[in-house]
Amino acid sequence: MREWFRNIWVAVSTVVSGMWVTMRTMRKTYGRRAFTQVYEYPEVPVPVKARYRGFHRFDLTTCIGCDKCAAACPVDCIYIDKVKSPVGKGFRIEGYTIDYTKCMFCALCVEPCPVDCIFMGSNHDLSSYGRDGCVVDYSKLPLEVAWGQTTLNPTAVAESKVLSEPVWVKGEPSPFEPAES
Repeated sequence: MREWFRNIWVAVSTVVSGMWVTMRTMRKTYGRRAFTQVYEYPEVPVPVKARYRGFHRFDLTTCIGCDKCAAACPVDCIYIDKVKSPVGKGFRIEGYTIDYTKCMFCALCVEPCPVDCIFMGSNHDLSSYGRDGCVVDYSKLPLEVAWGQTTLNPTAVAESKVLSEPVWVKGEPSPFEPAES
């Protein structure tokens, strides 16, 4: 009989101590501020760590079209359209597309690039209303984004969907550099 009462006491005290931990954690939760109150998210970007792997940054000016990044991608989400360059050696990039519905942000595409034209950015938000907003063609983005000077954003992706030709071809003068007279 004594063993039975001891088992009852141990069971009740265990449940009460567990409920005490639960109530204490629940009370702390109500005292916290919301995520958007802390970071003011849409207006002020959320701080990320130095080695954060966000959406890619791509520099269209340095890409040589070697396909090493597409070959290294384990989920096959990088598609490169290129043609033989009529001027000099190399290729002309017609399309450099990354399908972010497939991408797992492993950064395996960054390592084999011989000219360091692709690297992981710090942007973590590419919201869109459909899956076509997650398929990004870096050759048709506005020049600031395509040249890696600004980060990828949903507005730039939406603007790129209406273009049929790449925004810049090697051999053309840069619109950011002063024209030679």
